[in-house]
Amino acid sequence: MAITTLSRRGGHQWSLPNLLTYGRVVAVPVVVACLYWSEIDTMRWVALGLYTLAAITDFFDGYLARAWSQQSALGQMLDPIADKLLVAAVLFMLVADRTISGLSIAAAIVILCREILVSGLREFLADLKVSIPVSRVAKWKTTVQLIALGFLIAGPAGDKVLPRNTEIGYVLLWVAALLTLYTGFDYLRSGIRHLLETDA
Repeated sequence: MAITTLSRRGGHQWSLPNLLTYGRVVAVPVVVACLYWSEIDTMRWVALGLYTLAAITDFFDGYLARAWSQQSALGQMLDPIADKLLVAAVLFMLVADRTISGLSIAAAIVILCREILVSGLREFLADLKVSIPVSRVAKWKTTVQLIALGFLIAGPAGDKVLPRNTEIGYVLLWVAALLTLYTGFDYLRSGIRHLLETDA
């Protein structure tokens, strides 16, 4: 009943799906703060717990918005921003504390560059009233990427519980990077095709 009333009054900005998105945005600086003291195992576990909750809300906010017909322009704008803020902030902190080092930094760069490319492409195409749907491979990429970062956030603390925890994170990060290259090229190809059709 409350949900229906909220919808009728146009108060989607305070709907549960949007509140979950807001929570994900708020979680970003807290996760960053925890990773700033990543040499303390407890802080890594706290960061992992907050990150896991944030990642879970990434699924539920969109699902609930569709199920309860509470989709809003604000939510559609903030959702991808929250996702990218979380991923970018975690990658930066993991590189800074050398959890991600050596050649694996290249995988992190690929992921970040792809996010910038796709965001810019979507923004440009939005002005042309063209939308690019999220592919199934892109969803796999996101899932693998989130899991990889979870292993890496645990990092050395996780190695004490699960041997080779960090190595598992590295492998999954490279899998995510390869899927990132594929999906990034796919989005770019679709975008160029729309541009050529517009110019024709």
